This record gives sequence, structure tokens and C-alpha cells, in this order.
Amino acid sequence: MLVNVSYTNKEITRKIDEAVGQPFTLKERWAMGGIGSPKLFITETSIEIRNLLLLDNNRDSCNIELRPKGIILRFRSLLETFALIIPYYKLTVYKGDLAVYSVYRDQYFVKVQADTKAVQKFFRKMLDYKADNAPTSIEDL
Repeated sequence: MLVNVSYTNKEITRKIDEAVGQPFTLKERWAMGGIGSPKLFITETSIEIRNLLLLDNNRDSCNIELRPKGIILRFRSLLETFALIIPYYKLTVYKGDLAVYSVYRDQYFVKVQADTKAVQKFFRKMLDYKADNAPTSIEDL
């Protein structure tokens, strides 16, 4: 779900909280060592996101916030903030070239540079959290 989150809208907030859960409490954030990614530079995106990013001339960047049931990938374009809401069961992450991670949800995707240790550490934390909190698969029974 790709939404504009620039302005407070209770209906959109409710849909986001249903999809990926309420934000972590301060105690949980502290225990996890933070829930936000460093600044991620976008190298390639799906056509819907690319059309939004082409509207301004700034360098394309985004960040990712961990939630209990998914992630929120946020990016800005023309003073507007957009969010790609991805529940863990729809999240697919690929490690592509030397320093590129691809984050997919259905027809949407964002490829980001992972050229620093902090970015690689964050993606490891995100994938570990997803694996630890995923429901039991049928193969595990």
C-alpha cells in the first residue's frame, strides 16, 4: 500500500496500524538497539514510485522503520512524504549486486545502496526480526 503520509489522517493511520502494527514502545526500541534505518540512497524503483520521485531534482533517498508486523519505507518528493507499507508476509528482500538490497511488495520495489556497514547491519536486524516473529510454516510442523 503506497500512501501519502504528509498530513495527519486518522483513517490512513488506522490502516497502517492494522497492516504493520502499532509503533514499538520506547523500552522495546531501546532493547532492539533502534528501529530506524540510516539514510538509504535509492538506485532503482518500480514505475509508480519512480513517477513520484521524478517530480523533484533532489537525490532520491528513503528510510525504513521496523514495526511489530511489518516495515514502513518512507521517501520524500516535492515537500510530500510517501510511505510504502509492507507487512512481513508480503516482504521480500534480495541481496543483488555487490552493495544493493532490493525490497519488494507485490508490484512495488525499491533498490537501495548498501555500501556501509550500518546499512548492512540494519538489513540483517530486519531479516532476523522477520524470521523470529513469522508464524510457523507448514514445513516446520
